[in-house]
Amino acid sequence: MKRILTTCLLIALVGATSGCNYIVLLGYLIGGPPSIEPDYDAMTSESLTNPGIVVAVACFAPKEVQYSFAHVDRDIAVAVARRLHNHKVKVITPDLVQQWVDENPDWDEPDEIGKAVGATHVVYVDLTSFTLYEENSHELYRGRSEGIVSVYELDEFGDGEQTYSKELISRYPLAAPRDSSDISRAQFQLQYLARISEEIGRLFYEHYNGDDMSDAT
Repeated sequence: MKRILTTCLLIALVGATSGCNYIVLLGYLIGGPPSIEPDYDAMTSESLTNPGIVVAVACFAPKEVQYSFAHVDRDIAVAVARRLHNHKVKVITPDLVQQWVDENPDWDEPDEIGKAVGATHVVYVDLTSFTLYEENSHELYRGRSEGIVSVYELDEFGDGEQTYSKELISRYPLAAPRDSSDISRAQFQLQYLARISEEIGRLFYEHYNGDDMSDAT
């Protein structure tokens, strides 16, 4: 649907444009809008889709976050793992990762997780904050999160090195908060989990200009 809307807009623009701009817009119509290179690929000159790469996804949320949003750490890890899997990244089953985390509560470094489950890379989401509400309000929904997304690469001995790090600042909806009378908290939380997992996933797979249009409201 988003691609159709984009195409319709471009058709209208083509009708009002001439010269070189016409050729550029016509190219968009034929090949689609230009894609945006994943930040991870741009920063490391590698891709998580490369042969031989196996990824484990893990997330940490502080106790004050989990107190209000139980299991948000595992929910985000599962959602991100699914996003990556759907974009041709070989991912360790999230249940296997979570089982090891539950059985080893004293783990210290993300590469320990990767070594235990047989991953070559660990995508680690370190949340510092997470909420479903607009600032200073319990009547308006707006998902807000901050943290760091890192990648740890393991060598043949299972020793890991951090090779990538990116600050995560997430807001949803983008344009304006949503009234809590319009949607249940559980439904909104599912929508926000889908949004934040997409934001994290885009660090590792290509996306397109205009992809955020449906998340503006």
